[in-house]
Amino acid sequence: MQTGGVAGAPALLLLQGQANSHVWWDGLRGDFESDFQTITLDYRGTGSSRGAIASWTTESFAADAADVLESTGASDAFVYGTSMGGRVAQMLAAHHPDRVKALVLACTTPGGPNAFDRSRKVTEELARATAADRLSVLHDLFYTPAWPHAPKDSSLLGDTTMNQQELAAHRKASRRHDAWEVLPSIAVPTLVLHGEDDLMTPVENARLLSDRIPGAQLHVYPGSRHGFFEEFSPQVTAAVIEFLSGSLTD
Repeated sequence: MQTGGVAGAPALLLLQGQANSHVWWDGLRGDFESDFQTITLDYRGTGSSRGAIASWTTESFAADAADVLESTGASDAFVYGTSMGGRVAQMLAAHHPDRVKALVLACTTPGGPNAFDRSRKVTEELARATAADRLSVLHDLFYTPAWPHAPKDSSLLGDTTMNQQELAAHRKASRRHDAWEVLPSIAVPTLVLHGEDDLMTPVENARLLSDRIPGAQLHVYPGSRHGFFEEFSPQVTAAVIEFLSGSLTD
C-alpha cells in the first residue's frame, strides 16, 4: 500500500490496469494530491505483493482493496479505476458499497457476454507479439502517434517483474469479469470515461456501463486510445477532480 497527498483530505483510491503495480499511477497521482489523500496498492502477483498464485478474480482484488482502505483508517473513499482497475472498482462499489463515496470508471468494460470484445485482429496481434515486440504493440494501442514518449518510458505497459504464471492469473481474472447483474445496484455518483478510438476496450463498453449504472455520466474523448487518461491527462484529470469534488457537495 502507498499513500500520498495531504493527510486528512478526502481519500482517493486509484486502481490500475491488469498486470500492473501501483507504478501505473506514478506520473498521474501528484495532480490529485492537492485535493485528496491518494491510496494505491499492488495487486496480488505484482510489485511487492507476491506469494502463492491462486484463482484471483476482480471480486477478490476488490476485497483486497476494501482491506487496504480499512488499514489506512479511511472508512470510505472516492475510487478511480482504469482498465482492469475499472472492473475491480465495479466489484468494490457493488460488493462493498459502504467503502465507496463516488466512482470513476475509465477505459473499462462490464465484462461477460454483454460486453464488446476487442477485434480478432487486435487479439491476434497481441498473441503473436514476441517479448521484444510486445511493448511496441501495447504502446500503439495505448497512445496516439502524437504521443512523444518511447514505449520504455511508459509506466502503463506492464509490471516487468511478473512471471508467466502471475501474468496468466491476471489475464484470467480480467477475462472472467462479469458485473452485468450487479451494476444496477451501484448507488453512488459515477462518471464513465473512455477514448473514442480505444481498440483494447471498444468504446461501446462505456455506453453499456453508463446505461447500466443508475445516473452515471458519460464522457468520451475523441481521437484518443486506451491510455487517454495519461496522454490527455490535463483535461481528463481536471474532469475527474471536478466530478469528485462536486460529489462532496451533492
